[in-house]
This record gives sequence, C-alpha cells and structure tokens, in this order.
Amino acid sequence: MKNYPPQFKADAVALYRSRPEATIRQVAADLGINPETLRNWVRAAGASRPRGRRAEVPAEPPTPLEAENAALRKKVRELEEEREILRKAAKYFAGETRW
Repeated sequence: MKNYPPQFKADAVALYRSRPEATIRQVAADLGINPETLRNWVRAAGASRPRGRRAEVPAEPPTPLEAENAALRKKVRELEEEREILRKAAKYFAGETRW
C-alpha cells in the first residue's frame, strides 16, 4: 500500500473537482493511481463537484471565436494543473526508487 503526501492528495481532489466532465476513473488514470484511492480521498475531503454550474448569461451570445478562445483557455488551465500534479508525483516517486 502506497503512502501519498497530503499535498498530492489535495491536488488530486482539486483536479477532480476542476474537471466536471471527467470521471474519477479518468482522473485517476491520468494520475496513475487506483480509482478507489482517489474516490476515498474525494470522500474524505468532503468534496463534491457542483452540478449544473450556472454562469451569468451574457447580453449577447459569444461569437464562435470567443467561444473557441474560452474553451482553449479552460483547456490550458486544466493542462497546467495536471502538469503540476504530475511534476509533484514524479518528484515523489523518484524518491521511492529504493528496492
């Protein structure tokens, strides 16, 4: 049974919460951990993702270019967060290479 640092656990839960379209299984696969491990961390943190987030309705619908830019910005934020979590995980696992 692996022991993960508290910061990694918190980051994993935050990543799950920040990706409303992703399942626990998908996020766990991205992080290389067991889905049940992530599920337990989410439960322990009392974290639940808001369902049906309500956004302010803009006066005018966004143009296709604005919509694409917003989607790309969101994807960049997700990828940056994932990269940071994976970077921390790599540092953690690099220290556990003793047999």
